[in-house]
Amino acid sequence: MRVFVAGATGAVGRRLVPQLIKAGHEVVGTTRSESKRQELWNAGAEPVVVDALDATAVGEAVAKAAPDVIVHQLTALSGSRNLRNFDRVFAGTNALRTRGTDNLIAAASACGARRFIAASYTGWPYARVGGSIKSETDPLDPQPPAQQRESLAAINHLEEATVSAPLTGVVLRYGMFYGPGAFDEMVTAVRKRMVPVVGDGGGVWSMLHIDDAASAVLAALDSGEGIYNIVDDDPAVAAELIPVLASILGAKPPRHVPLWLGRLLAGEAVASMLTQARGASNAKAKRELRWAPTWPSWREGFRFGLSDGLSDSAALRG
Repeated sequence: MRVFVAGATGAVGRRLVPQLIKAGHEVVGTTRSESKRQELWNAGAEPVVVDALDATAVGEAVAKAAPDVIVHQLTALSGSRNLRNFDRVFAGTNALRTRGTDNLIAAASACGARRFIAASYTGWPYARVGGSIKSETDPLDPQPPAQQRESLAAINHLEEATVSAPLTGVVLRYGMFYGPGAFDEMVTAVRKRMVPVVGDGGGVWSMLHIDDAASAVLAALDSGEGIYNIVDDDPAVAAELIPVLASILGAKPPRHVPLWLGRLLAGEAVASMLTQARGASNAKAKRELRWAPTWPSWREGFRFGLSDGLSDSAALRG
């Protein structure tokens, strides 16, 4: 199968391309940076340097690649990630979720690709009411914190455009990433005791190792349609997860701060994620995509899968 991976040098893309190559697929991978062209060659992919927001360039790149499947893994996270300004941090990614998605779907339709697989996100986007674990049929938040409104609108756009595209569309709602290159800021912050337990710490986080995100893409290459939560089997309450991570890292236990202080220090969006976020069920992905995480629980994943040397062999087991 010929697979066009948009965002092939991102956190998931770097793990996905080798898995695709090992499975026998031909891969065309995009990057925005000329300096990363060689990285894709070395991984076994045919590199393409393209700006995903340039509709003409995207159309030409996809037409030349003539893929069977397009995989949308585009993000644009760089510089400061102060989540007090959540929408500002994700502005580049939100452009890729809207204009970039539209450009890729138009190109996919024009070249006759049969499937379009897009990366979305689960967790904080779900409505902060009702049960603590959500399925794909549960609604997203109709009134997210003000700092997350643009980001949620972009997620909605990506998902609606994908499932309504004139080809088979698959949305993979990833959990919170960890693993090589995907969790470094969190690890550093926990070591410095910069991630407190806010209020009751009742926010539920569904975690996902980046190698498991990549394996979900492989599972979706020839099965499934619609939206899938791609998360591990063990939704984590923030009040437990943060201290466990600190212990694994050999760091001091996290501080505990009242909700009002958490809002003051980190902003409403972060305070909401720490106290009100909902987790997600992966039952549909297991059933329809026949996918299951190599790391079923973040507990083992944190202990053995954070560094590259430890995760490489585990990524392919089973």
